[in-house]
Amino acid sequence: MGIDTVLVTGATGRIGPTIVEHLRDRYRVVGASRTGGDVGDAHLRGDLADPGEAYGVLAESGADALVHLGMPSDPEGRPGHATVLDMVASSYCLLEAAAALDLSSVVLASSMSVLGAGFDPGPVRLSYLPVDEAHPATPRDPYGLGKRLMEVAADGVGRRPGAPTLTSLRFPWVPRPADIEAAFRDRDRSLAALRDHPEYHSIRNTLFAYLHVDDAARAVAGALRADHAGHEVCWAAAADTGVVEPTADLVEAVYPEVPRRRAFSGTESLVDVSKARHLLGWEPRRSWREA
Repeated sequence: MGIDTVLVTGATGRIGPTIVEHLRDRYRVVGASRTGGDVGDAHLRGDLADPGEAYGVLAESGADALVHLGMPSDPEGRPGHATVLDMVASSYCLLEAAAALDLSSVVLASSMSVLGAGFDPGPVRLSYLPVDEAHPATPRDPYGLGKRLMEVAADGVGRRPGAPTLTSLRFPWVPRPADIEAAFRDRDRSLAALRDHPEYHSIRNTLFAYLHVDDAARAVAGALRADHAGHEVCWAAAADTGVVEPTADLVEAVYPEVPRRRAFSGTESLVDVSKARHLLGWEPRRSWREA
């Protein structure tokens, strides 16, 4: 079934407007959020963690496909249970509604936190580098657990006869152009300087990875066009790391005990996006090193 209309939840969030505008080149896009707004060709308001409202918003949108971004992007200042419940309830309610309404495609914004990275107070647990979709997902913190439970729910819905094509995109930090200027071009990106950064623990745990928001939008578009059966998880990260050092030197300095599945060249990423390239026809194009 073709796609004419896409519902994008979290359309007014950090990356929602960019993704909506990218998709509008091809589809009619309806935005959705708790507070309302004017992002998209139309905009609906609702609490998507409520099953009735989730179904109602999706039905009213007339959408053939769904992009679910409307989840907490930062758990700081929220009780752990609130983060998990918000993430899992909204995802599950929308997955059930998408299946009931016979949508053709659903894209879910997952996270690098499923590794046990990002907001975990301990060090990331790595079995090998570069990481790929077969790498163990061992989250302990509420944010990582919420994202992983969302993926498990999508696995289950994807096993049903006639299920939509379901894709979870595991994003690292997704900077916008202003974020690129502030965090990369206006700052010393050497490893020595980053070790003094107040967020170094998180930067290290997320493997010095990032993804330009334009590439994130293209990954979403590729996932919407995909026609695989059931649910698939794909990593989506920039082709390079966020530091100036060669990746081989970075690994030796920061992750010396982690087995390496191959040699690294240049400043290539520690996240393998081969599956997204094969399954979604996507690969990253943007780098913070651009002039």
